[in-house]
Amino acid sequence: MLERHTMKIMSPTGHLGFTPIERGSFERGIAEGPDVIVADSGSSDIGPYPLGTDQPHSPREWQKHDIELIVRAARGLKIPAIIGSAADTGTDRGVDDFVAMVREVVEEYRLGPTRVAAIYSEVKPELLRQRLKEGVRIAGLNGRPDLTEEILERTNRIVAVMGPEPIVAALDRGADIVIAGRASDSSIFAAPAIRAGYPKALAFCLGKLLECASFCAEPYMGKETVIGTISETDIVLEPMHPGQRCTPASVAAHAMYERIDPFFEVLPSGVLDLREVRYEAIDERRTRVTGARFQEAATYSVKLEGAGWVGERAIMIMGIRDPITLSYLDELIAYSLAKVEERFGKSGHGSKYQIYYHVYGRNGVMGYLEPTPHVSCHEVGIVVEVVAQTREQAEEIALLAARNMFYARLPIVKGTAGVASFFSDEVFPGRPAFEWTINHVLPVTDPLELFRIRMITLGG
Repeated sequence: MLERHTMKIMSPTGHLGFTPIERGSFERGIAEGPDVIVADSGSSDIGPYPLGTDQPHSPREWQKHDIELIVRAARGLKIPAIIGSAADTGTDRGVDDFVAMVREVVEEYRLGPTRVAAIYSEVKPELLRQRLKEGVRIAGLNGRPDLTEEILERTNRIVAVMGPEPIVAALDRGADIVIAGRASDSSIFAAPAIRAGYPKALAFCLGKLLECASFCAEPYMGKETVIGTISETDIVLEPMHPGQRCTPASVAAHAMYERIDPFFEVLPSGVLDLREVRYEAIDERRTRVTGARFQEAATYSVKLEGAGWVGERAIMIMGIRDPITLSYLDELIAYSLAKVEERFGKSGHGSKYQIYYHVYGRNGVMGYLEPTPHVSCHEVGIVVEVVAQTREQAEEIALLAARNMFYARLPIVKGTAGVASFFSDEVFPGRPAFEWTINHVLPVTDPLELFRIRMITLGG
């Protein structure tokens, strides 16, 4: 049974705390009287380092800014608020940090008794080892091999990516504010709609379209609020910034965003099918979406994410302006690498170190995927990046590589002034290097079995 004919879900940001929420459109959204405020706070786009080290990727001040806006508004309207993938990675520490910020807001503004659900999603390696011993296949995604003991040994931290069920359970227990660990972006938006009785297909489609807030509108503006209204038959999207529009083109474009296949999104309980979706303009600023379908999976599977330490990092930065040297750029890099390998042996995966030459002005952004890897500008910037087992070794290799670019013996060099210009003749220490070790799916019998819900009353 549907609780109401429509439900308004407000999305104020695509990544809570990444940069602060824009207050103007947020307040316009609150004036529209949403039924729930939902915000995602995590992403694997930030790389494996934050998960591997269990550190936030965004400043606490920015996270607190966004949480304060959301919690005060939700308590003022007496509606629930849901925040997923707490503190960028959804670790247990991240959930506790966000709960602490909610506590500070509730106490500072005397918001009265507030029921908070903390949903934890970290997974201990021992649990996965036991599943492997039981013969459970933990399949790798996108060409990865299945999970093994060796992969677990290389992994520092693991989180499970929850579907909507733990969030629905928290709301059923009376949560005013839900702080969830790592969660599927679509699921945190779908959860209140599914709980209210709306079709799964539309609920997950709404989640897909709202996950990045104003990215589904045009012209491009980040961190602006959007409201999605769901009914039993359709979804209507409307931006809260007066200068934006949700058009069929902008909404359809976002539906295809970050997907290997633009028509399917795989979720724990099945697959969202967008092949028959229609996008229709209601007016200049609103678009109606219909036709989403959902295919239930035979087995409920939870995605796992894990990160592991690779080594210590160091970089050096230099530029090349001389047109003749630019014409010998490959030879220049080859000379530098040869001198490094002469001293430290072969580089690459499986060796004691890895070295990368990032050439900005040629293919520094896309690397080997660059379709036109030719220098057509008057100068390039080169970042030499080294990963090694110790910081001292990484710094020494980076220094040797960079200085041998300066002193490279090219057949066209006649003078003695060197062929490169250092940004600064010093090595810059980088954060340790981590890699995604686990991107796998674990079959489960209960959607809640990997997640723990703790109910807390604040301000009572």
